[in-house]
Amino acid sequence: MTAALDVTEVLAGLPDWRRADDPRPAIARTLRFADFNAAFGFMTRVALLADKVDHHPEWSNVYNRVEVLLTTHDADGVTERDVAMARFIDAAVKGQVE
Repeated sequence: MTAALDVTEVLAGLPDWRRADDPRPAIARTLRFADFNAAFGFMTRVALLADKVDHHPEWSNVYNRVEVLLTTHDADGVTERDVAMARFIDAAVKGQVE
């Protein structure tokens, strides 16, 4: 099992993320794209990685907006797996978000 990290320390290295409004320790980010197609394309890229590393975000999509929440359920908190996924998401959206 992976150990949970301190969310405040994690967020210091992820400036576009925030503490999730959730009872569980988690980080979140809201992304806005040009349109639904761009949002869905982003979700597809993240889904491919998530499946490969067997670590899946909690997310929702409404037209051009994607809400992402990251936490590791079996660690009861944010782990290095979430940090790696957040960094991948940050790189995947460079130049695409409004």
